[in-house]
Amino acid sequence: MKMLSITKSLAAATVALGMVAAGNAAAQEQTVRVGTVSGPDSEVWQVVQKVAKKNGLNVKVVEFNDYVQPNAALDAGDLDANSFQHQPYLDSQIKQRGYKMVSVGYTYISPLGIYSKNLKSPKDLPQGAKVAVPNDPSNENRALLLLAAQGAIKLKPGVGTNGVNATPLDIAENPKKLKIVELDAAQLARALPDVAAAVINTNYALAAGLQPTTNAIALEDIHSPYANIIVVRTQDKDKPWVKKLVAAYQSEEVRQFMKTQFKGAMVPSF
Repeated sequence: MKMLSITKSLAAATVALGMVAAGNAAAQEQTVRVGTVSGPDSEVWQVVQKVAKKNGLNVKVVEFNDYVQPNAALDAGDLDANSFQHQPYLDSQIKQRGYKMVSVGYTYISPLGIYSKNLKSPKDLPQGAKVAVPNDPSNENRALLLLAAQGAIKLKPGVGTNGVNATPLDIAENPKKLKIVELDAAQLARALPDVAAAVINTNYALAAGLQPTTNAIALEDIHSPYANIIVVRTQDKDKPWVKKLVAAYQSEEVRQFMKTQFKGAMVPSF
């Protein structure tokens, strides 16, 4: 009977130790709530979840269907981070709503590209060539910045950045006297036969059978201001979990997933 009692005591002690160990493991694993938008962004975050889990970080993904709620939810404390926007959009939100938020890492860019039926490089644009660009303020600004980065034009100082969208009226130097044709973004791919080149958003390029990484004659830099970012409240930016979260996103597993799953529609910016 004494031996049986000792055996039961040892068994109870083992169970208790197991429960303590499990409790400690649970205590070490931190949960963070990350807001993103439904679709490709959410698909990427499923991979991030798995990578983060290996390093003791439990990522709960919260999906939204618009671009307003994720920042409002982060500001209210309903999220710990979000990942859906680029820096110019965050800057405008901070200016409009007074949010205290900061970028802590790059994620990806859906690069704006210059496409042409006949040219190999923007340097090959002939004198007086027509170049089509999106006519909405944000994307037209991106298009003009890309043309300027390629040396095709030069913009006036202070425009194109810091929340000041450039228009064709802000072109300070145009050595080839390029004619900028403003079109609805969805029409740009169809206009390619009628212009020397067109600056096209990735989603419309893909819909037209154009691959950014193979068909574009120039692409936005992966660290363009229009690359997407991970955002947290300013007060949280130096917390250990932030570094773990960014590292999980900027992992080789995520990089390879983007490359194979999206084939140039989402290009890693890290």
